[in-house]
This record gives sequence, C-alpha cells and structure tokens, in this order.
Amino acid sequence: MNLEDLKGKANDIRVDIVEMVAEAGSGHPGGSLSSVEILCALYFGGVLDHDANDPKKEDRDRFLLSKGHAAPVLYATLAESGYFPKEELKTLRKLHSRLQGHPDCRKLPGVEASTGSLGQGLSIAAGMACGLKLDGSEATVFTLMGDGECQEGQVWEAAMFASHRNLDNLVAILDHNHLQIDGRIEDVCCPDSFSAKFEAFGWQVFVCDGNDMEAVLATLESAKGAKSGKPKIVIAETTKGKGVSFMEDQAGWHGKAPNAEQAEQAVAELTDKEALHG
Repeated sequence: MNLEDLKGKANDIRVDIVEMVAEAGSGHPGGSLSSVEILCALYFGGVLDHDANDPKKEDRDRFLLSKGHAAPVLYATLAESGYFPKEELKTLRKLHSRLQGHPDCRKLPGVEASTGSLGQGLSIAAGMACGLKLDGSEATVFTLMGDGECQEGQVWEAAMFASHRNLDNLVAILDHNHLQIDGRIEDVCCPDSFSAKFEAFGWQVFVCDGNDMEAVLATLESAKGAKSGKPKIVIAETTKGKGVSFMEDQAGWHGKAPNAEQAEQAVAELTDKEALHG
C-alpha cells in the first residue's frame, strides 16, 4: 500500500473509531485516535508479517496492545485487515459481543494476548520474544504502550529483563501523547526523558512524529531491522484525539463517548477532503 493509500486507510479507521464508540455509548476515543498511524503502518505498511486468513501461522510477527483500553483502534484495524466483518464493529461493548472493552484473545482472531491491566503488556511481549528466540524463530514482537502506563513499575522490570536477555526481536512503541485520564503526565507523575530512561536500561531508542505516516513507517521499519543485540523502543510523539478538532489534546476525551451530534461533527471533519489534503 502506498503512502497516500495508507493515509486514506488511517482516516477510514478514525471514522470507524468515532462511530463505534458513539454507538457503544462508552469507550476510549482519545488514545485510540492518537495511535492510528502506528497501527496502519504495522498492519498495512508491510512492517508486521501477519495473515488474516491464517492468524496463528507459526512464523508470524506478534502485536500486543498493552494499553488495552485503546481497543477501538485495534478492532478497527483488525476489521479493515479482514480478521472479522466490519459490521461487527457496531457491537463494541455490547452484551455477548466479541469486542469487549479490552481485547480478549479467547474471543477474537488476531488478538495475541488479553490486555488492559496497565503495565503488563511489555512483560507479556518480552516473554513472547524470549520464547521465540529460544525456538530459533525470526519473528518480531511489537507492543504499543501508553506514556501514562510507564508510571507502572512492572514496565521497568520488563525493560531490565528484555535488555538482559538481548531481545532484539522486541520492538516496543510508546504512544507519547502526554495525556492520561487525570491530566498531563508531566503533572500526574513526571516521567522526565523516556529516551534517557530506556537508553539507561540498555535499549536502542528511536524517536518519530507518531502522527506522520511516512515518519512512522520509516522508523518502524528501521527498528524492526536493527539487530544490535538490544531491545528497541520507538517513542512516537502523538496528539491525543488526533483528527477530531474538539478532542485533540484534551484529557477529557480519554474515556468518554461522543454524543450523536458530536459524532456527526467528528465524522464530517474526518471526511472533509479539502481539510484532509489542504
């Protein structure tokens, strides 16, 4: 898929996110919208080796959504990839739906691990990467974390383990949108420099504009290809609520669904071709 097609796919996914969260009446649009380019680059840009027709193929790359509350972006991406019908997106968070508020690997193809308890995703991903190395597999494990999530101590325990075991088949991606449910991460519990922290833990660090498709694609390809003996982290600078004017950089949209009027406005913005290409 070329760059313009990837940008169009990202916009389609943003519309899916708004519509499904509005239909559900609950969910997490802000951090889903901020990470759209990341998932598009992985699933449609050729970075992630995956196959919707064979979700469990042995040599596949693995993707884990550590920040499981951002399930709408994963569900929309999997549906666009053909893992399940797009019509099912309308069932988000409804009784008996496979699309629960947080991803459940027992319910949905393409979900590698049940996630949502923040801080655990990097540990799961590191364990997978270690197991794949022991098996002699060439597969890469990717995991997407939130920046507020990195206030959890388990993240840094996993970071130490991954470096100690030289897991250069592990690529963590940090959705650095600077906001969490209680406000700006710098105000809640200041993380200082993520680059310096991960470098100190023995990781190879990459930084990019996480809402620039070309930059995201190039950075993820570089990170996957780097074989330095170190685990890799991509620090993606993003905007929470990206693409919807009244949601952008607003902590209040971390976990709140738009009403019908707001959803209509959001979709209108996302489908305004002049705005998109102006």
